Order: sequence, then structure tokens, then C-alpha cells
Amino acid sequence: MEKYRIYQAIKEQGVVVVIRGNSVEQAIKTVDACYKGGIKIIEVTFTVPGADKIISSLSEKYAGSDMVIGAGTVLDSATARIAMLAGAKFIVSPSLNVDTIKTCNRYGVPVMSGVMTPTEAQTAMEYGVDILKLFPGDIAKPAGLKALKGPFPNANIMPTGGVSTENVEEWFKAGAYAVGAGSFLTKDAASGDYAKVESVCRAFVEKVKGIIGGRK
Repeated sequence: MEKYRIYQAIKEQGVVVVIRGNSVEQAIKTVDACYKGGIKIIEVTFTVPGADKIISSLSEKYAGSDMVIGAGTVLDSATARIAMLAGAKFIVSPSLNVDTIKTCNRYGVPVMSGVMTPTEAQTAMEYGVDILKLFPGDIAKPAGLKALKGPFPNANIMPTGGVSTENVEEWFKAGAYAVGAGSFLTKDAASGDYAKVESVCRAFVEKVKGIIGGRK
């Protein structure tokens, strides 16, 4: 039931925000700004120093809220387990790693594996991946997602990379289950302008809401 709840939350929000940063403090402030802007699904990447500590801190801070904290850039099963123990509710990989998928399935944690080709998509689905991360999205483009949906009409696909206000409607028209967005939403955190991060997120959330409505 917990897995279903998370998948449903991702579907209803339609947006997973990818959090990067140069420090624990910057990452946490960025997450806070995103949440104020209406973002409910956060992916803290393991490229951030102390990512497990950030996930643990955020999980405690937002306990009991509608925020869902996950881990991204998870390259192997060991990192996946570290993320889970820190409190990550879902795991995202930029590539297809079968051991990571098996570890997530073993502990009942949702996993989104990165795919780019039909072979990778089929392999991920056969190992029980419920949401495929189409990455890099700026290379695949909406046409690439639509092409994948041809042979895999039941695949839940989340493009990540190159998603913006200007093209997000194209992604959903092409069949996206949700979209992953990073620097487009959070780039102003680098200069400490968290108010701008909040406002950009709010505008993006409203844009997505207008596209997908209150889908269940």
C-alpha cells in the first residue's frame, strides 16, 4: 500500500523535483523553498555532499506532512540501502542497474530506473520497475517518449532533463506519467535567491495542474 500511495502522489502532482547543491545547508534551503512553492515530491541526489544526512534531516522535518522525500543518482544497491535507512521513500537511478532494482523490491521501496532504449525499458519492466525514468530527456525529447509508448503502451514514463515551462505540455501530450525537473526550478538557489526558487516552483506547479487537472 505504501508503494501505491507514493506512485499515486507522483501521478497526482505530476512533478518530481531533482535537488542538487554544494552543501547540506543549500540543499535543505532549496527543498524548503520548493515545498513553499507547492512541490510535494523531492529527489535528493547522491551527488550532494552528505546526501544521506539531508534525507534523514528532511524526513524528520517533514514527518506527518504530504512531502515525499526520495533519493536520486543512486548508482548501486549499496547506495540504495543507505538511502532507505536514511528515510528515502523512493529511489531513482540515472541508468538501469538490476542489483539496485532487486534491493528496492526486496525492501518494498519504489524504484525508478533510468532508461533510454526499448531494450532497457523492457528489462526494467520485467524486473518490476513501475516508473521508467527517461534520461536524458533533453536528448530523447517528447518524440522519443511517444515512440517508446508505441511498443510499451502500459509503461509509466517520467522524462527528466530539459523539462521546462515551455515544453512541459508537450511531454504530457506525448504520454508522460510525470516529469522530473531540476535546474530549471532550482538554479536560483546557487545565488541564494530562495524566494525566486519558490516563485518559479509555484508557477510550474500551476502550469502542470492546468495540463493534467486533478487526475487520479
